[in-house]
Amino acid sequence: MDKHYLTPLFEPASIILFTGPQNQPDKQTPQARALLAYLQAQTFKGRITPLDTGTTGTLADLAQSQADLAVIALPDDEIVAALELAGRIRVKAALVLSERIGAAQALEMQRIAQRHGFWLLGPNSRGFQRPRLQLNAGTAGALAAAGPLGLVSQSGALTASILDWAQQQSVGFSTVVSLGPHTAVTLADALDYLAADRHTQSIVVYMEGIGNARRFMSALRAAANSKPVVVLKAGRKSAGNVAAQTHSSAIVGSDEVFEAVLRRAGAVRVRSFVDLFSAAKCLASRYRPVGRRLAVISNGGGPGVLAADWVSELGLELGVLSQDAAARLKEQLPVGASLVDLIDVSEDADAAHYQAAIEAANQDRGIDGVLALYSPKFGGDGDAVAQALVQARPRMGKPLVACWMGDASVQPARHALAEAQIPSFRTPEAAVGAFGNIASFYQNQQLLQQTPPPLSNLAAPDVEGARLLIEGVLTERRKVLTEMESKALLSAFHIPVTQTLLARSSSEAMMIATQLGFPVALKIDSPDISHKSDVGGVALNVMNATAVRDIWHDMMDAVRAGQPTARINGVTVQAMARKPRGRELYIGVVTDAAFGPVIAFGAGGTMIELMNDHAMELPPLNQFLARRLIERSRARHTLTAWRGAPEADIAALEQVLLRVSEMVCALPQLREMDINPIIVDESGALAVDARIVIGSAAQTAPGRSGHYGHLAILPYPARYEQRWPLKGGGEYTVRPIHPDDAQGLQSLVKRLSPESRYFRFVSGMTELPPGMLARFTLIDYDREMALCAVIEEEIEGASSGQTRERIIGVSRYITNPDHTSCEFSLEVDDAYAGQGLGSRLMHSIMDVARDKGLKEIIGLVLTHNDPMLRLMRSLGFQIKAYPEDPDFRLAVHPL
Repeated sequence: MDKHYLTPLFEPASIILFTGPQNQPDKQTPQARALLAYLQAQTFKGRITPLDTGTTGTLADLAQSQADLAVIALPDDEIVAALELAGRIRVKAALVLSERIGAAQALEMQRIAQRHGFWLLGPNSRGFQRPRLQLNAGTAGALAAAGPLGLVSQSGALTASILDWAQQQSVGFSTVVSLGPHTAVTLADALDYLAADRHTQSIVVYMEGIGNARRFMSALRAAANSKPVVVLKAGRKSAGNVAAQTHSSAIVGSDEVFEAVLRRAGAVRVRSFVDLFSAAKCLASRYRPVGRRLAVISNGGGPGVLAADWVSELGLELGVLSQDAAARLKEQLPVGASLVDLIDVSEDADAAHYQAAIEAANQDRGIDGVLALYSPKFGGDGDAVAQALVQARPRMGKPLVACWMGDASVQPARHALAEAQIPSFRTPEAAVGAFGNIASFYQNQQLLQQTPPPLSNLAAPDVEGARLLIEGVLTERRKVLTEMESKALLSAFHIPVTQTLLARSSSEAMMIATQLGFPVALKIDSPDISHKSDVGGVALNVMNATAVRDIWHDMMDAVRAGQPTARINGVTVQAMARKPRGRELYIGVVTDAAFGPVIAFGAGGTMIELMNDHAMELPPLNQFLARRLIERSRARHTLTAWRGAPEADIAALEQVLLRVSEMVCALPQLREMDINPIIVDESGALAVDARIVIGSAAQTAPGRSGHYGHLAILPYPARYEQRWPLKGGGEYTVRPIHPDDAQGLQSLVKRLSPESRYFRFVSGMTELPPGMLARFTLIDYDREMALCAVIEEEIEGASSGQTRERIIGVSRYITNPDHTSCEFSLEVDDAYAGQGLGSRLMHSIMDVARDKGLKEIIGLVLTHNDPMLRLMRSLGFQIKAYPEDPDFRLAVHPL
């Protein structure tokens, strides 16, 4: 059970080929002929058996043994029968090499695979490659060189192009997977496999679309948590549904949502085919940058300045040597060298000078990456400088990228750099851009580590009251809330709003305005009018009762003339927000068809579309994410002190964003929302106008419901926290694990006895490797769960009363691919053995699995792990033999 579920597909020990008549190539498909040619050119060590479907004896022989993989390259009308045959001979996986299979026929093939219990890659796939295994089971091209890069592509043509490019650039792959439309093995499945594959150090993805957003997000987050992931997505489209009911829908396009998705998942997005290659070069070098400060080493001022300009253009920082480092390096460089900003080693620099500059940059803590630029000079030796980089690379703890400008004279140098897996580019801009793409990995990783709860630690909102308000509107068969209703909903979540009252006549308007105090604002109240100012439905700074009366009549006439069919409830009256130095911003919510609700923030007011300023983030938010959301908008520049206006209250703005996140999490019927403007100054934030659209809840995971089924990222499940007494006094807390528990989990593993560690991990390791530690603590709460038991202990040497959490046990489950069962694991601190901790952790994890709708929990226990077997029996587990390995027993319990 430690093997990945796609191991039979991508690591088969035996393969059966369905390629048509063996001795009649003219009756074989082009895919079959290409497949056979590629297979003959490799040295796959597994067993490959060609199957002549007309030979009964062959079928009878094959039926006696189980094969791992069936590769089918037959005419379209023969594929279904071949899949049935593959199922009869008990294959574990199948690959269908075909083109232009429609959705209906593809669905029939998937049902066959499900019925027989094997995994299906295809139809419309061009196969896969596993260079380390010398296996080319596809038609995308010749077998690639072995390397650390994993490639998943939803385009066969692009797969072939990348393989051809990689051959010239000395880029090697661990795995190449070409998916194609209607394939049963999805992009998420492939990402899951590559995330677990120890031979894959980084992943490149070309994608055109997804089916299950929650599943994709889960796989992408898991993969990006353990290794860099770079994504190129086709089908970008401009924002803009002009018929949208709110400003937010009108300015937020699906491509921008996808940008936010990748950022929150910790992945890096590139926007062109060229950038994908550049990123692939950097990933193949196995560097993982830790910041955005790039030092530029150059033997000429012009190329260095071009690189520095592009550093600024991309929002990176120019890495500058410290004064001490610059002084030491200056002594080793020619007289004309300059180290003010760029590391300009001068036109007279040779290989030794470059090497000294690279070593200085590598040792400087203020530098995160190094770009070495070389321009051909008379008498210069570009090949020797390239060799200096090659020699320096093994000692580099930072990304090293190169740019050898020119063409004919620098080809040998570029070849040497490529052989050493040093990313090399033809222009300074391309080199800086490549570093920028990968440097984004670090920044996005910070977002990936955030696991906010659905509700913040602010005062509890009136969720029930908000739900009743929404139910009342839906009962009236309305979807658009009035301004009064919208502000009531905001107030339920403690978002400050201006006091607003509805006047159904001019007399009521005058009375309300007099009570509120002048000046006031008048706004038309209609569920059919989205943009009030467009139809003359807004009047600001109304100074007296007479003006209120006149404006009320004029506004009603103008709106009826402009929109005669609109339903009009009256006119709302509210006191003008007294914030003369306030900044007008907007906070919006839009529901993406694939990824569910997204929160947007930017400059607000009547020119919102013209300003086109909106940063986006997926809920749930915490303070860190709210602050980053504000920082990504252009409106952030207006929040600082300027022209006599004091700095705006950023903390108040963050609180409003947290409250909006709470609304999105708690109210799945919330489809769109505009708070525009929300005025912020030094004294706080105030929502002046709001409009909300409700409807049926979005579902990011088809077929899944329950808690937060409308969100692409599940909030931290705080509802599973429980406190229990310890035998002998004290108590402990059982709660879901989160990324901040990494150090605590590592400490627990180190404290375990060698026997306990072996029983848990079937390994002699003394601590968890970084990748495993990250995978165990940053989890997707939808498809897995880990509960840790923690106690509070005093910190040694600290002042009295200071405590910290100590993890003393962990239980976890991972949902199996059948989505009905799960596999568990358990470890308990040896110091707390025999105190009922294991039983409590197992009961708790089983309760969570039951709450998720799973039907069975299973686990493997070593045959000689008597304490665990006794515990399982006491909990009602049935202990069975495990046919695949006699050293294990299978523990099974229905839920």
